[in-house]
Amino acid sequence: MSYKFFENKDCEYYPCHRGIDRINCLFCFCPLYEKECGGNYKILENGKKDCSDCVFPHLEENYAKIIKKL
Repeated sequence: MSYKFFENKDCEYYPCHRGIDRINCLFCFCPLYEKECGGNYKILENGKKDCSDCVFPHLEENYAKIIKKL
C-alpha cells in the first residue's frame, strides 16, 4: 500500500464515480474548497460549488497537486 493511493473496495459507496479504473479513496472528502482547485466543478444557480462530477481527487496522479495546494 502506498501513502499516495488507497482504494477501499469494501466501502458502501464504492465506486463513487463511474469511468475510472482505479479510484483513489485517500481524498474521499475533497480538501480543495476554493474555486481554483484544479477540478471539474459547476457553480449552481444558488452560487454553491457542485463537485459531484469531479474526479480530480480520485486520480492517483493528482496526489502531489493536492498536497501542494494544501
